[in-house]
Amino acid sequence: MYFDPIQSLSLAGDAAIPNDDRVGSAHAHAWVIDGATDLGGPGLVGPRGGAAWLADQAQAAFTAAPDAPIATLCRGVADRIATAYAAARTRDPEGRWELPIASFLAARLDGDALEAAWLGDCVALLIRGDRVIRLGPVRETRDAETATASSLAHHGLGAPKKSAPILETLRARRGRPGIRVLSVEPEMIDHLETARIPCAPGDDLLLMTDGFAAPVDSYSALDEEGLAALLPVEGLAGLAMRLRRIEAEDADCTRYPRFKRSDDATALWLRIA
Repeated sequence: MYFDPIQSLSLAGDAAIPNDDRVGSAHAHAWVIDGATDLGGPGLVGPRGGAAWLADQAQAAFTAAPDAPIATLCRGVADRIATAYAAARTRDPEGRWELPIASFLAARLDGDALEAAWLGDCVALLIRGDRVIRLGPVRETRDAETATASSLAHHGLGAPKKSAPILETLRARRGRPGIRVLSVEPEMIDHLETARIPCAPGDDLLLMTDGFAAPVDSYSALDEEGLAALLPVEGLAGLAMRLRRIEAEDADCTRYPRFKRSDDATALWLRIA
């Protein structure tokens, strides 16, 4: 079996700020990458921000990855990123919060099964008729970030330039032990989570960054089944318009506490053939 691309879409959360998401597919594997927003200026890996740098490195690694079991494939990606970081680093990081990190989810076809692997909060839906199977982290993993944003609302949410208390909190969260993400630290891949489920020709696979999955995971405007039902009717563009309307109607980030009015939102719709 192999993947047929149907649609892809990637929207910056703010047109004035680079989009740090990446997405792609090959014959039998596909991926989506969400570079974590930089919490300081560029310089660690050159003139580009660390999020964009890491997203580009991961994109190149997944594109060039040879066919292999999904865990092996992802470890190869992590090794390539670590090697690139050693060559590109211009100085020591100011703290662990400055190390480039990203969320990702990768999928691979293996016989009559779909393998998936992820770190962070990207998600995927395998859709077969009315049946929808979620791959990736459980929805509740977003609750902690929402609670943190709510506790800092009095410092002003959603502004492109973050206040000092918010920036300090985000840096502390970024540097905390136990965070499970794709990183320039190769040992982080040891936390890789994987799943393997049956699939068949005609099944659809939807890969999403958390910014695109927000109507389900952050705003409770849809559930997975509702999103899957709208996919063939509205396509990715229609779903993205729904997402941005929700965020525009809550521009002050009070109904849905969050640190950015709109996040980068990226999705890839594939069909198994």
